[in-house]
Amino acid sequence: MADPSRSDRAPEELLGAVYDELKQLASAYLSRERNDHTLQPTALVHEAYVKLAPQDVTWASRAHFVGVAAVAMRRILVDYARKHKSAKRGGELHRMDLDLSIVGEEEEDLDLISLDEALTGLAKLSERQARIVELRFFGGLTMVEIAEVVEVSARTVENDWRFARAWLKDQLETGAE
Repeated sequence: MADPSRSDRAPEELLGAVYDELKQLASAYLSRERNDHTLQPTALVHEAYVKLAPQDVTWASRAHFVGVAAVAMRRILVDYARKHKSAKRGGELHRMDLDLSIVGEEEEDLDLISLDEALTGLAKLSERQARIVELRFFGGLTMVEIAEVVEVSARTVENDWRFARAWLKDQLETGAE
């Protein structure tokens, strides 16, 4: 198999190289969604690809491509959640389980829209910290891979991750009250 980290690769080549990884990521996202969700993992990956294909981007690495694809999938899911919520005119919020590493030691049932709003708030304070959360939570990247994508040291990523996680936990707890 060709090296998926080459920066001169087109999105369709990179997609082929990391397709299974993205499909697993999409499956994990959708496993946290409501039971009647109509979107399937394959469709989620393909919708993300449709968003990425027209972009004129030089992909720095496999981690960069997976991270951007993960963010695209997040946005697709948030859009679906908003449409579902508005279709029900304020009906039950779109719920998902949040990774334990985001909110602390106990698993929380989290509204995806609330998480998106909290990340938007964090981005106003620190674009980099919000990006790190996206790459870690939605992209499943390691600290070293995130450091490569964000172009800072792994130590900086770890410090930003700790701050962002605490800030998000506070925002989500405050918003729940």
